[in-house]
Order: sequence, then C-alpha cells, then structure tokens
Amino acid sequence: MSQLNSLLGDESIDLNAHAANWRDAITIAGNLLESSGAITPAYTQAMIESLEVNGPYIVVAPGFAFAHARPSEAVKRTAISWVRLETPVAFGHGTNDPVNLVVALAAQDDKAHTQSMKELAKLLGKKDTRAKLDTVATADEL
Repeated sequence: MSQLNSLLGDESIDLNAHAANWRDAITIAGNLLESSGAITPAYTQAMIESLEVNGPYIVVAPGFAFAHARPSEAVKRTAISWVRLETPVAFGHGTNDPVNLVVALAAQDDKAHTQSMKELAKLLGKKDTRAKLDTVATADEL
C-alpha cells in the first residue's frame, strides 16, 4: 500500500463521518481533499456529476465506493481521501449497497488513476484486511 500511503494525509481521513445520502458522502470526501489543497471545489462537483450521469458505477465492492472524476485542472496534486461513514448510505447500486467506506481519488493523470485503483482493489479484495480497515480507530492505525 506504499503509493496509497503517500497519497493519503492524516488531514484527508474521517473515520466517523455522518452523511444523509451519497451526495453528502462524496462532498465530505471532496471537502477533505479541498482542505488539504489537493483539489478545487470544481473537482468535488465533478465527482457528484459523474455519478448523476453514469449511475453508481463507483460502488465497486460491497460497502465500498471509489469516488473520482476525470483528471482536470481542478486537481492540483494527486491525492486520496478516506471516509468511513457512521451509518451506511445507499448509492443506488443493486448488490453493493449500502456504502460505509468512500475513498476519493484526485489524479492529475490517467496513470496515477489506474495505479491507485489497482492498489486499492488489491487491498480491499482481502476480507481480513477490509475487516481491519472497517474498525481502525485512528489515522495512524489506517
């Protein structure tokens, strides 16, 4: 998980987030990236619009959404945010709802986007690892 660790700062982690719906969940993840200086608000809006246009394709595993949008000028540096929801929310996916973990990726180019997706999929594909990630209490544990 080395590349992911380098892209995830402590300021971009919320392990006890409260969201009323999927828009709130993506907004929380985007706000963390905005606060860290990685993106502008336009990127958060692009992530929401992508889901509105394309449907819940970002819900790639049970309980897990990988929020992202196309690389753009709204991305100042490649980074990720990690949001664990206190109460899961529905994204509209037939088999993987509800979602309790939202990871947002802001990538400056397609290579960074693809590599991060691969690493995250490998990590979350392990049931024991996923279970640990769902219970970590601090950013250091994560």
